[in-house]
Amino acid sequence: MNATALITIVGYIAGTLTTIAYLAQVLRTLKHRRTKDISLGMYLLLCTGITLWLVYGILIHSWPVIIANAVTLVLSGSVLVMKIRFG
Repeated sequence: MNATALITIVGYIAGTLTTIAYLAQVLRTLKHRRTKDISLGMYLLLCTGITLWLVYGILIHSWPVIIANAVTLVLSGSVLVMKIRFG
């Protein structure tokens, strides 16, 4: 295996693990429909940062960065929408 392939694999693994971390919050928020303890400001900043990482991934043509941040944006964005909706 060459170095480029190894770097790509590490990128996919890192992206998968960090993306899955948001799934627990999404599932919990969907189940309880309660967002009182979730910070609106934090999720606004988080979604903005993830959007910028996604743009960065697109600009450098890095599929691990693109895929991980696209999925993470959907997950964290859904928590943000629920926070706005459920208060």
